[in-house]
Amino acid sequence: MAVAQLTESVLQLTLSEGIDPDTGEQILKQKRFSNVKTEATAEQLFLTANAFASVQQHELYNVSRRDVSDIHEG
Repeated sequence: MAVAQLTESVLQLTLSEGIDPDTGEQILKQKRFSNVKTEATAEQLFLTANAFASVQQHELYNVSRRDVSDIHEG
């Protein structure tokens, strides 16, 4: 039976930089923070993201977590 072991987490903030005047589409930029503790909860990451967003020039659009796992035979 295969087992997955979480090895890495990345916190990703997507920020809205406004509207492109030529296309009318929203301009989104991403900031990533690696070396996030793999045991961090969604609530902890959400609070951290909002703390980072409070000192950013642009508005917070989305918060996501990217996890990497090693899969091996268990």
